[in-house]
Amino acid sequence: MLYIVATPIGNLSDISFRAIETLKNVDIILAEDTRQTKKLLSHYEITEKVVWSYHARSLQSSIDSIVEYLKNGKTMALVSDAGTPAISDPGVKLVADVKKNGIQVSPIPGASAFISALSASGFPSNRFEFLGFLPHKKGRQTLLKMIAEQTHTMIFYESTHRIEKCVDQMNEFFPDKKVCLARELTKIYEEFLIGTPAEIQKIFLEFPEKKKGEFVVLVASL
Repeated sequence: MLYIVATPIGNLSDISFRAIETLKNVDIILAEDTRQTKKLLSHYEITEKVVWSYHARSLQSSIDSIVEYLKNGKTMALVSDAGTPAISDPGVKLVADVKKNGIQVSPIPGASAFISALSASGFPSNRFEFLGFLPHKKGRQTLLKMIAEQTHTMIFYESTHRIEKCVDQMNEFFPDKKVCLARELTKIYEEFLIGTPAEIQKIFLEFPEKKKGEFVVLVASL
């Protein structure tokens, strides 16, 4: 059995009792960053666990080894650094291979950054589209043009290093649309910046510190 265990996106209290029990009881935990996961385990006094590394650069041989352990009756929990594994996350490849081998996969629900952002944004949520991280270069402008044409809420992730450029590009491709930058969700400096791209640019100019952090970007329909 492979469990897909959602973990906190910032506040360590945002984890379910079932997730904690699962992490305590499985034979092996598969972690995107073992150091990050061990901090979470330590916080909840989950000790003496076998923690293996599984991330975007893991080889197919690593996946094959994991599958063999599961076939032999071992139970495993897949976690990411934050949020729900396999959602805009390298875990999707592992889950697909595990299911191809007829092994049961069970989700342990919990935090998801883009769902949390949408729920508190005030933007229409009856129909939306999640794009994960936009490409850095190739295909980025094509996606921005596509976002400009949509009539439902569009959501994607952006890093602190590219958020200013992202806002500039949004002002170029859809200056009249309302956008929401959900920043540092569930953390001390959690904040929702809402307005047109030009209005967000002014906020960044006046308060440069607001460009720091992890961002969920939402674009409303006109």
